[in-house]
Amino acid sequence: MRFSQLGVILGCTAVVCGLIAPLQAKAVNYQVKSGVTSVYHDLSYLSSIGLNLTGTNNTVEPINSDFIVGFDIDPTTNFTFSDTGSFTPLSGTIKHTGTVTFNNQTTIGNFAISFDSTRAINNASGLYLKDTYSLNTILFDLSAPENVTLNGNNLTLNKVNLLFSPEFAKIIGNPSLAGNLAGVARIDAKVVPANAVPEPTSTLAFLAAGVGLLVVKVKKQI
Repeated sequence: MRFSQLGVILGCTAVVCGLIAPLQAKAVNYQVKSGVTSVYHDLSYLSSIGLNLTGTNNTVEPINSDFIVGFDIDPTTNFTFSDTGSFTPLSGTIKHTGTVTFNNQTTIGNFAISFDSTRAINNASGLYLKDTYSLNTILFDLSAPENVTLNGNNLTLNKVNLLFSPEFAKIIGNPSLAGNLAGVARIDAKVVPANAVPEPTSTLAFLAAGVGLLVVKVKKQI
């Protein structure tokens, strides 16, 4: 009898150990709350295709001097992602404030970054940047970030290529530009967990307590 009871205890202990590992490895979902998206464009190149930057409004300082303009991430942003593979988009939109004007006549801005898996072709990741101010169209497809850093509540997506979308290339009268490099962006965001995942330590304590009660019960039966 005692050998049988000992086997039960050891078996439960093994189950606890087996449960802890997957709980610790479970992916966490996050939501973007605020931050800044910094953008660099080769202005001479844009000028050569007929796009001359002539003004900005309600923009902010970029994260550093490698970029020429920054856009605040709006508090109404509802973009979520998983830390699976360091960064996996899930749903929602990163909303921005701020506009830029080209050729003293066309103003675009209040940009929205969203994800559509059907756009993940060639060098595009499925992320895209849309103008919501005037044209209401997708301007750029985004490449996967070259570097992703998730540290606590801080997310950085660095070296994201901006690729002319087919829609924008058509609007500016040069469809052959689709997929060509138009600039580089970096997203620096404050994020918060979007799902509640039990802490590994508290889960271990809970399961260990259960095993302890089982041991006491078995001992009383011996």
